[in-house]
Amino acid sequence: MNKKNLLTWGTGILCPVLTFYLLEWYLRNPFKTMRFSAQCLNIVFFELVLFLLFGLTGSLRASLMTQSGFFMLYGLANYFVLDFRSAPIMPWDIYSLKTAASVADNFQYKPDRQAVAVLVLFLLLLILESRLKFRLDLKRRFLPRAALALSCLLLLAGFTKMLHQDGSIRRFRLYDKLFTPTTMVYKDGTAVAFLMELKYLSVDKPAGYRKADAQELLHSWEEKAASEYTSGDFASKKPNLIVIMNEALSDLSVLGDFTCNEDYMPYLHSLQQGSADTQTGWLNVSVLGGNTANTEFEFLTGHTMAFLPQGSVPYQQYLNGAAPSLASSLKAQGYGTVAMHPYHASGWERDKVYEWFGFDTFLALPDFQDASLVRKYVSDRACYDRIIRLYEQKAAGEPLFVFNVTMQNHSSYTDSYPNFTPEIAVEGADSEALDNYLSLMRLSDDAFRELTEYFAEADEDTMIVLFGDHQPTDSVSSPVLKLNGKSHSALTPEETLSKYKVPFVIWANFDIPEASGLESSANYLGASVLNLCGLPLSGYQTFLMSLAREYPVVTSQTVMTSDGSLLEPEEASDALNTYRMLQYYQLFDASPANP
Repeated sequence: MNKKNLLTWGTGILCPVLTFYLLEWYLRNPFKTMRFSAQCLNIVFFELVLFLLFGLTGSLRASLMTQSGFFMLYGLANYFVLDFRSAPIMPWDIYSLKTAASVADNFQYKPDRQAVAVLVLFLLLLILESRLKFRLDLKRRFLPRAALALSCLLLLAGFTKMLHQDGSIRRFRLYDKLFTPTTMVYKDGTAVAFLMELKYLSVDKPAGYRKADAQELLHSWEEKAASEYTSGDFASKKPNLIVIMNEALSDLSVLGDFTCNEDYMPYLHSLQQGSADTQTGWLNVSVLGGNTANTEFEFLTGHTMAFLPQGSVPYQQYLNGAAPSLASSLKAQGYGTVAMHPYHASGWERDKVYEWFGFDTFLALPDFQDASLVRKYVSDRACYDRIIRLYEQKAAGEPLFVFNVTMQNHSSYTDSYPNFTPEIAVEGADSEALDNYLSLMRLSDDAFRELTEYFAEADEDTMIVLFGDHQPTDSVSSPVLKLNGKSHSALTPEETLSKYKVPFVIWANFDIPEASGLESSANYLGASVLNLCGLPLSGYQTFLMSLAREYPVVTSQTVMTSDGSLLEPEEASDALNTYRMLQYYQLFDASPANP
């Protein structure tokens, strides 16, 4: 090989190194957050990809430009995804591409100076790579190229498998806590973190799991459920049950104090002070800024994301047929079951999942053609008007279950609309996004008050449950932290958990015990609501009610014990293994005919 080719290849081998560092620089300075060993592992990956591409194309220029061009765009996409939902791109996001595309125009894409600088440097790198001309004869060199490509594929497979081994993680001092994916990317690098996450595309069986044992255990809880009500009497009237999972509904005061020109949710705050036949508290959820479907999955099934890969979406990955849910349980008791979501029915595969869960009807965007809008989304008030119509049109005495996932408060919060004038302003914050967000909370609060006022005068017993799916992305809540001298990157573990709290309200127009300041999680809420309604519970729901006494909060982020102590999910793994086994059985092993 002559000097020119040596210089070409020397430069070529350096380019993947530059591609790696530029990819990481979209988000932060990798030299400050990554150990040297993690940097080396990422560089090995990028070099293997280069030689794989060279084996396929026979052209050094084409290989380098393909690699750099791909990671330039991938890094930019990852930059925006992290900004929008406070979590990076993960392998299972491929299942969410259709949903992501349907909401892509809802966001503003404004890279900061650092991201723009990285883009410019990527373009300069592409210009440099375009000048590195070294090409093999495609016909004469086919076998060597094929051998090179196959060897690189095998090496990449072995490299990935190595990253899945506990010994390798310890040896290279990698960060493997999947429930904090952003930290994982920062410490391990985008490529290595992604490869490590591939291990969790499938869910391992719990320790000591046997299908027959899980069936027997579930049967024992079904027997306990049957004897739970010693009087033999359930509710003489089956109350209507209205559940509202309100998009991005949260009370950011859990993050710190701030002052507004007026209260942004006066009605909910009044209920939290104590109200007849009402229970209020904090619902701990597993997601932040996105992945709405996971909160409804936990609520409707009683399962927890604590036993599933962080960032995975069960609706798209693990469900493929009829599955027990709150809807199927109520349907078996004679309820009419209606799901409502005034947006695209195919989002998160809801058009399939709701049918598998036992909903008789699914009302999606086409069913709200004449509904009032807030910004460009169907308003909460329009959803609640539709709920009232469903109640008024049903047969008297026929119990109704409505599960409404609203859309009014969906991001982004920085665009202006002629039909939306923000009324809430935070003193000292100067944040358009925060003011708009809190103004939307005020509209949601007003609409919920009107809904409860209507059903307070209704003839039939009715319970209304309201909770948020998650807090908004960090970019919205950052001003609140700043007012309190904090930032998202410097929060303690306990403070970080506050980002996963949303308010919940259980309101009834009949007698239920009053309570406030409760702590719960979405996986327990469905069973709790059935219990308050005086309705029979399944064996699994009875198990959940029993478990909640000892562990009142179980999420992918934390586990809370009855004395208020907080544990990481891994620390409570042994204590929760029965729960894990029952969930695994129902999610992966139970046949639809015999759940």
